[in-house]
Amino acid sequence: MKCFSLPSLSAPRFTILPQCAVTVRVSLPKNRFSQLHESDSVIRTVARTHAARNGGALDTETAVVEKPQLESLFQVSRGYPSPFGATVRDGGVNFAIYSLNAFSATLCLFTLSDFQNNRVTESVPLDPLINKTGGIWHVFLKGDFSDMLYGYKFDGKFSPLEGHYYDSSRIVLDPYAKAVISRGEFGALGPNGNCWPQMAGMVPSDHDEFDWEGDLPLKYPQKDLVVYEMHVRGFTKHESSNTKFPGTYLGVVEKLDHLKELGVNCLELMPCHEFNELEYSSYNSVQGDYRVNFWGYSTVNFFSPMIRYSSAGIRNCGRDGINEIKFLIKEAHKRGIEVIMDVVFNHTAEGNENGPIISFRGVDNSIYYMVAPKGEFYNYSGCGNTFNCSHPVVRQFIVDCLRYWVTEMHVDGFRFDLASIMTRSSSLWDATNVFGAPIEGDLLTTGTPLGSPPLIDLISNDPILRGVKLIAEAWDAGGLYQVGTFPHWGIWSEWNGKYRDTVRQFIKGTDGFAGAFAECLCGSPNLYQGGGRKPWNSINFVCAHDGFTLADLVTYTNKHNLSNGEDNNDGENHNNSWNCGQEGEFVSTSVKKLRKRQMRNLFLSLMVSQGVPMIYMGDEYGHTKGGNNNTYCHDNYLNYFQWDKKEESSSDFFRFCCLVTKFRQECESLGLDDFPTSERLQWHGHFPGMPDWSETSRFVAFTMVDSVKGEMYVAFNTSHLPFTITLPERPGYRWEPLVDTSKPMPYDFLTPDLPGREIAIQQYAHFLDANMYPMLSYSSIILLRTPDQNA
Repeated sequence: MKCFSLPSLSAPRFTILPQCAVTVRVSLPKNRFSQLHESDSVIRTVARTHAARNGGALDTETAVVEKPQLESLFQVSRGYPSPFGATVRDGGVNFAIYSLNAFSATLCLFTLSDFQNNRVTESVPLDPLINKTGGIWHVFLKGDFSDMLYGYKFDGKFSPLEGHYYDSSRIVLDPYAKAVISRGEFGALGPNGNCWPQMAGMVPSDHDEFDWEGDLPLKYPQKDLVVYEMHVRGFTKHESSNTKFPGTYLGVVEKLDHLKELGVNCLELMPCHEFNELEYSSYNSVQGDYRVNFWGYSTVNFFSPMIRYSSAGIRNCGRDGINEIKFLIKEAHKRGIEVIMDVVFNHTAEGNENGPIISFRGVDNSIYYMVAPKGEFYNYSGCGNTFNCSHPVVRQFIVDCLRYWVTEMHVDGFRFDLASIMTRSSSLWDATNVFGAPIEGDLLTTGTPLGSPPLIDLISNDPILRGVKLIAEAWDAGGLYQVGTFPHWGIWSEWNGKYRDTVRQFIKGTDGFAGAFAECLCGSPNLYQGGGRKPWNSINFVCAHDGFTLADLVTYTNKHNLSNGEDNNDGENHNNSWNCGQEGEFVSTSVKKLRKRQMRNLFLSLMVSQGVPMIYMGDEYGHTKGGNNNTYCHDNYLNYFQWDKKEESSSDFFRFCCLVTKFRQECESLGLDDFPTSERLQWHGHFPGMPDWSETSRFVAFTMVDSVKGEMYVAFNTSHLPFTITLPERPGYRWEPLVDTSKPMPYDFLTPDLPGREIAIQQYAHFLDANMYPMLSYSSIILLRTPDQNA
């Protein structure tokens, strides 16, 4: 059973989180209600109740109460309407928050000890005549803020039909809070077994400092990047990581040298904004454990780093946790690795109308979410709600957040999850609201894709943000697919989903993809050249967190998601995968050899393509998830990088990946500023200069002039038949093999120091003397042009 939420006394009598499968009605005992009032305490929040793990019975109830106040702990004055959030200034702290439709507002302050005992330390009512400017509530306080937390109560209409969810009994998070405090340990329940305990923001201090040691942005040209998509907890949580702080930011620091060895210079972190991993908490009888939100694509707060990814937890009110992710970024930069954040501005953890009131919904629901005229939530995210990104207040919030992560946290860029949502019109997007009068023929309605979306415009022209990496996942769950057409202002890149699909199809030997594969090798000019973009605007990937791993792509033709507890109904059904003849891991030796070959083929295609290659964590050693292509809910070995397996494969596939990545970085021509032309690149077939673009072709080859390597010949044979190919004539030169994926390790990549290298080359001599080369089925090669000593 999943998490439940008890209502406040003024709310409807039951509330269910989006994942709940049943409706449960709960009533507070009348005598308890009376006792709280008789003791001069007021119920402020009736917090969440969750299904107990011993059979699913409801067993907890938590209330946040306000202590009787005899004398204020703080000097209170009017305050300032900007900046938003809690800000240290003039010897005190200024609090400012936007809530246009609230009737009243109260700032709630907690000491850490009171917070842990569900008590409000002090409430500061805000006078709308004094503490409100426009739609902004503000107040300035002086006093002792040591270990102090804060939140707000807002009163207003509780009218879902009008899009309002104000509830004066709930204490909600400030969207601008810089650290969120609730539970301190990943996966541990809150007090009394609570999945959704009260949350509060950290009150900042003028003593909050971090020594950046002169850290500056690396500012790599995007064409030079090799991106590595990583899950912070999953990277070092496995016992074989042997890290001091497994599953944390500090754990990642201990393993950064692995990325250097692999040749990675850009780290893309899966969501590290505060989220509730217990959002889906329920017993999974298939796995015998509890389902969690492991991936983190369900944000609670966009300014706060995920505190439970830190070894410090809630210590020092989250400050130590903030410093740990800063330390990770600083140490990555020291090793020449940029850090990109995966951000989820398309929806939040508050779900649909049955979801919890945590922050945005209680602050001003109709502003922060796309709502229909009768209050229904638009669901372009597939997660219950859609962030109202084109609304002026919301888009400024997003820009403020991105600026904070660049200026204060030193990140180098962002990958935007379901970014197409950010191009949709807001709830107020109609001609009357925008222009003051209707426009004849104007058909724009809520959610309509915009040619010049104001948020993308604002980000693209921001003096800070236009200088960092901006990557769009150019689609959403509402059917809007913009790969190749995402509004870009010349600086946005895209996760190239078409590259993924095409490469998978061609490498597994599907007819009709030779021409499309050639486009992918060139950086997808069919998608990006016409819009004025360059190859580096394409983020190329074969695998990512969502879908099969590289090893599973060649091991399973069908998904195997039963361990998710959803009867194998979740996850993508069209994986473009091929099991190489037998399903699963226990297969014949010949199938295993073919699979290793196919993994090399896929990785090689990624590294010889124009554009920016992205590697998914664990693919470099052949991590398997057992055919599960949707492991969002598993905090276990399915999602953990297994360092013992990496060591086992260090002389096999990992070696190959490291060498191919290094080769790419050494080549001037495998990361061009612009799309290759015929002066540099020539296409070939089984014979020189005769490419075969027919529907039945399964062979693609090209030569590329390179100022470092001289010239290379690259070929892919994805047929089930072997061929002897004829190589281009180069008078005075001969072709020398470097890579052949059909050969066993270590002869799949012939390094200069490889023992027996000359003998291996001599085995090809009679073919190369005739300017020919034998290619096995499902194999790929790289040959280098070298001076012919016998010429």
